[in-house]
Amino acid sequence: MATIFSPSPILSSSTTTTTTTKTSQKQPHPPLFPATKPPSLTTLITTTLAATTLLTSSPPYSMAADTYNIYYGTAASAANYGGYGGNSDKKASAEYVYDVPDGWKERLVSKVEKGTNGTDSEFYNPKKRTEKEYLTFLSGFRQLAPKDVILNNLALSDVDLQDLIASANNVASEEKKDDKGQLYYVYEIDGAGAHSLITVTCANNKLYAHFVNAPATEWSRDEEMLRHVHGSFKTVGSF
Repeated sequence: MATIFSPSPILSSSTTTTTTTKTSQKQPHPPLFPATKPPSLTTLITTTLAATTLLTSSPPYSMAADTYNIYYGTAASAANYGGYGGNSDKKASAEYVYDVPDGWKERLVSKVEKGTNGTDSEFYNPKKRTEKEYLTFLSGFRQLAPKDVILNNLALSDVDLQDLIASANNVASEEKKDDKGQLYYVYEIDGAGAHSLITVTCANNKLYAHFVNAPATEWSRDEEMLRHVHGSFKTVGSF
């Protein structure tokens, strides 16, 4: 340990008995904590960003997909309905396409369901089965009726859609045409507990209706992904 006070040296003369005392200067106390160089601005910024990253908790599980898979739908009649999935000719015979978020599962549609309400395909979020997309079709339609008539007719065979419309805060609709002039009706239904995006068009003497549905919580979380899926639907020959 450093000596705080140094002893005073004694200076003696050989010819006299007079003693001269030299007063020593007090040495300063060494600092208890050594001085450090203040951190640079770059260091402060880096430290702050690192702390922010550590304190930011991971969001709840989300199916906000970075990648999508293209589904090729054939809109086959119930009488001609064959196997599911792995049909090597499905792409060649497709009548419509839409994107499916990576990780979503296909629900196999029964022949009876296809024959009663025209459901042709359906995919869902395995973490929340009511977050889903599906397509229905009806034969014998050469052109679209007025927008309100189409929506009401769709609801006749879909009880969930009836309930959503009845309790909706807002129902919006618009007409769109693609670069080839094909007409699409686009509906957005904002319900108290759920949200629905619907696209309807006519082609191949059929009416196709593509639905994207999600409970309110999932809609708030996955809106960007769900709108992408909604906008991906097209009939073959229109893309």
